[in-house]
Formats: sequence, C-alpha cells, structure tokens
Amino acid sequence: MPKWIFVAFVLSTLVLGFAGCQLSRAGYESAPYTVLSRDRGFEVRQYPVLQMAETASGGDDFMRLFRYISKGNQSETKIAMTTPVFMSSTEGAKRTMSFVLPEKMAELPEPKNPQVVLRRLEAGEFAVLRFRGKQQGPEGVASQALRAWMAERKLASSGDPLFAYFDPPWTPGPMRRNEVMIRLAIAR
Repeated sequence: MPKWIFVAFVLSTLVLGFAGCQLSRAGYESAPYTVLSRDRGFEVRQYPVLQMAETASGGDDFMRLFRYISKGNQSETKIAMTTPVFMSSTEGAKRTMSFVLPEKMAELPEPKNPQVVLRRLEAGEFAVLRFRGKQQGPEGVASQALRAWMAERKLASSGDPLFAYFDPPWTPGPMRRNEVMIRLAIAR
C-alpha cells in the first residue's frame, strides 16, 4: 500500500473520530450557565438551580442512574440523558455521581431504587477549568491549577471541587471534555 494512502486513511480516521466524539456530546441537553468572566482558560460561571438524580459512587452507580432515567422510576417515565455527569470529589462513602435532569421537566418522578435520590444543586457562581484526559480527583493537576488561579484572583471557595464529565467512556482521552468546578463563597 502506498504511503500516501496510509497517511490519508489515518488522517480520515482521526477527523471522523473527532467529529464523532463532538457529535456524541452535541446531541444532549447540557446544564445551562452564563460565563461571567474568562482568563487564560479559566472561567467564572453563574449556574441556575439544577435538578439532579444522585447516588453514592462505586459499583454500578452509573447504571443505577441510567435505570432511573430509563423508566426505572415510579411513573415509568423515560427521561432524556443530559450532560454533564457530575462526580463529587469527596472520598469514601460520601462520594457521589449525579445526572442533571432536563430543565423542561415540571415534575420529577420518584426513583424506584432507594439508592437514587433527587436533589437540587443550588444556584451560584463557580470557578471552572476545562481539561482533557482521564478523570481526576481533588489532588489532580486540574484541581490544583484551578485553586492556584483562584488564589491569584483572591476568590474564596465554598466547598470541595465538583467534576463534570461530558463524554461517553469510549471517547479517547485527548478528545474528552472534562471540567473541575469550585463554588465561590462570594456573590457579585
């Protein structure tokens, strides 16, 4: 096989793979926010109240939440998948995974599984840094960079980092959209 055909094949595969990853995330409603400021890849965002289905992390946490939105609720209502999937950064039994529920849902059906709870993420301002690659914890590079930027700007935090994951697990690391968010203690 001529070298140019191989190079064209590899480039085509990369372009189609990148487009496929972008399209897989584009088909979902995403949690709304307003960007208040940007600085070197860091953002301060205002989020409204978000309705969420949440479960303790570990084991089949994703599937518990997926079953809830796939008619595994008291009214057997199918609920649209949204982005991002939120993961708390606390370790151990307190670590959670949450699905954001669609904004247009007036009434949320009760979960059948008692391990799934409905809760609200209260409105507020968050410092945010987008990163690619694998999931990180509170001591990861992205969290440390966000905390350092917040310290430079004298922005006080109100809680632990929250991680937002936007892509399916088969998305290659360099193409993933991940974010670390920290609630700000001040209001503008």
